[in-house]
Amino acid sequence: MTDDLFRADAYLRTCEARVLRIDDTGIVLDRTVFYPLGGGQAGDSGVLALADGRELVIADTRKAKDAEGLPTNEFVHVPAPEQAELLAALEPGDTVTARLDWERRHRLMRFHTATHLLCHLVPQPVNGCSITPEYARLDFHMTDPLDKEALTAGLARLVEASHPLTVGAITDEELDANPALVKSMSVQPPRGTGTVRTIRIGGTGEGDAQIDFQPCGGTHVANTSEIGAVVVTKIEKKSANSRRVVLGWASSADLAA
Repeated sequence: MTDDLFRADAYLRTCEARVLRIDDTGIVLDRTVFYPLGGGQAGDSGVLALADGRELVIADTRKAKDAEGLPTNEFVHVPAPEQAELLAALEPGDTVTARLDWERRHRLMRFHTATHLLCHLVPQPVNGCSITPEYARLDFHMTDPLDKEALTAGLARLVEASHPLTVGAITDEELDANPALVKSMSVQPPRGTGTVRTIRIGGTGEGDAQIDFQPCGGTHVANTSEIGAVVVTKIEKKSANSRRVVLGWASSADLAA
């Protein structure tokens, strides 16, 4: 099992960890700050610093799979190519320092939080999601048209309002009793411990309206103001019942408009 430290604190950038296993898929650690691909969010990259100071570059992070191909509670740190000498020097039981590519992770956190704001602006079921450092997209199960400028303005308003984000949890039973909390039709929230992690934006005090509340295992910023300037770059009709909204970082021209 890999202890997923990022669930409790998405701002952790480094941790010491012990190597559990090395195989042809990558390196499994007993604990990590690296988020594995899942829920539409890309896996983290960074380095594992060995005891002698050398650094093994990690290109991606994935969930390990069992013999049936089902994800387990171990995370695989996938090394970048052409590092055979460093991999050969690493053995189970060794201690390493896992260090994130923080700039890349922070962009993922900002975009992931922005998609929650988009769920507030477009209160329709989500049937597809992708969050990368360069863009994010949500596919909404709906037939009505969407307005790109209106959504961009709505996002800017919610970012500027500086709504705090709170990480919490509900029980499996509470989620089963409130299935509408799950906005995604294609991705189910992580289960297995008896509780389900939740993300709440706003709603923390008098005068601060709740913007979004849903189960989510991803990484997010602590306040909407940290998202910065994002814009809707494209709206597509993917099918008769699907509208895709793509988010990007605002350009200097966008900011000057």
